[in-house]
Amino acid sequence: MLMSLTTALPDPSVKLPREIKVLVAAAFLIAVGFGIVAPVLPQFAQSFNVSVSAAAIVVSAFAFTRLLFAPLSGVLVERLAERRTYIVGIVIVAASSAACAFAQNYWQLLLYRGLGGIGSTMFTVASMGLLIRLAPPQARGRVSSLYSGSFLLGGIAGPAIGGLLAGFGLQLPFLVYAGALVLVALLVATQLPALVAATPRLAVVPRPATGPDGATPRPVAADVRAAAPVRVPVPAVPVPVPAAKARPLPLRAALGLPAYRAVLVSGFANGWSAFGIRMALVPLFATAALGAGPQVAGISLAVFAVGTGVALMFSGRLADTWGRKPMILLGLAVNGIGMGVLGFTGNEFWFFVVSAIAGLGSGLMGPAQQATVADVIGNDRSGGKVLATFQMSQDFGTIIGPIAAGAVVDAFSYGPAFAMATAVALLAALFWLPARETQR
Repeated sequence: MLMSLTTALPDPSVKLPREIKVLVAAAFLIAVGFGIVAPVLPQFAQSFNVSVSAAAIVVSAFAFTRLLFAPLSGVLVERLAERRTYIVGIVIVAASSAACAFAQNYWQLLLYRGLGGIGSTMFTVASMGLLIRLAPPQARGRVSSLYSGSFLLGGIAGPAIGGLLAGFGLQLPFLVYAGALVLVALLVATQLPALVAATPRLAVVPRPATGPDGATPRPVAADVRAAAPVRVPVPAVPVPVPAAKARPLPLRAALGLPAYRAVLVSGFANGWSAFGIRMALVPLFATAALGAGPQVAGISLAVFAVGTGVALMFSGRLADTWGRKPMILLGLAVNGIGMGVLGFTGNEFWFFVVSAIAGLGSGLMGPAQQATVADVIGNDRSGGKVLATFQMSQDFGTIIGPIAAGAVVDAFSYGPAFAMATAVALLAALFWLPARETQR
């Protein structure tokens, strides 16, 4: 009984495979490159003498094609395997970014940027699949936290570098981004072999016929029980099996699990709040409601990211020890309440404080959500369509959230628009309440 309890608990000291570190380093480079392009993309679009709305469409085109081609990326992961799909996706985004630098008019820029979204969803779904296949089951939350943290740090460093590069021309950041992505493709191709992480198994070891001193052990009343074999856990090790041979998990089977349906809704809520309303509505609120300049909006976004980063320092380990469900419910509550209160703040101080709290909630549930999807798929299966559907739920929330919130602002005010994020988070929590914990 003691042994079974010990092996059931996650081991926080479990060693992560080297391949995980390669993926984390690649994620950092990708995020830095994306951050380099982000601040100059709208300016580059407006350099073709188009309106602000047209410039915003260039930004949205990337997310739209990600959502549109997410199902195809899931199919490619199952047919080509994660590693190959990852590399091809990275190369597509690199080519798209380089082409943007040489765009001669607005429509070329829109086309090239939109094509980059196809490659983006390919490597996003593939990277999640690789993390699931390579991460030890006892450390899935910790791995998700580490991966998300690398993206966060890259996203913070990238815009600062992009602002400096923009002084040498608006085309240069796109070329630097393309070069960074080529480096990522080479890194993954050379340092990440096509291996599958084996699922931990139990080895059957017969009980010894003699005692520790070599003598025959004293007979006991339950002879059959004494002769029963002992199951000893054997650590999981990567085995050289091509990833393409892994059997896929049907999407219908995953949708039959309440936890997977719940994580789709909570992913939608996180996309609505953390990626949609935060990026689209917070800058406008800072200017219109608080009467502050764009620097205050920028600081609030950075404060939100800091809150997320602080949570990621411990939320992954807690997801491996406390469980996925408690962390997701806690994150939904903190983020939902924080975003709802944000629309009623009246000065910059409380605006920053509440932004940090909302970011903390996003960081609390992020690793637990990814770990839940990993639990559903498992190490020994390919889940391209399952992963793509989860990614689509977040992208869908990112697209729908700002549109719905903007309509509410036009009809009423900012307060009810931000309160919608609280309502969406509450809906996601209701889906999670009857769901069973997926951590074994």
